[in-house]
Amino acid sequence: MRISAKGRYALAASISMAQQYSVGEYITVLSISEKLGISKIFLEQVFSLLKRAGLVTSVKGAQGGYQLSRAPGEICALDVLMAVETSLFEQVEGTVNEKAPDIDMAMRVAVFDKLDKTVRDILSRITLEDLVSEAEKHKGEQALMFYI
Repeated sequence: MRISAKGRYALAASISMAQQYSVGEYITVLSISEKLGISKIFLEQVFSLLKRAGLVTSVKGAQGGYQLSRAPGEICALDVLMAVETSLFEQVEGTVNEKAPDIDMAMRVAVFDKLDKTVRDILSRITLEDLVSEAEKHKGEQALMFYI
């Protein structure tokens, strides 16, 4: 399994949108870019893929932007990553397929296929709502304390 910068940024942007989901407003790529410190141009590519996958909707114009197409509890991490990652679960190349196909198949079935299935299962159980809750737990860790 490989998660590129595009996948990590897509997940971060989706969590950021999920944090504001209850407000019901469309969020601009620029505001997410500034909030997360991610290139606006790069985020535009990410949102194009998220839109194609049906995870976000968009509105053009002065009040335009993006919004999650479903509630954060209905979108999982796997949905977001599958939308932007072309090779999230690549087939493992044969290791010793020519000389020892039995060993190669054993590795694929007993290790790599099971690993992919486990990761897929875990990512499908983690919702954006879960990630928002987790982010909330860590908000206080970054808060500055001022003493007068």
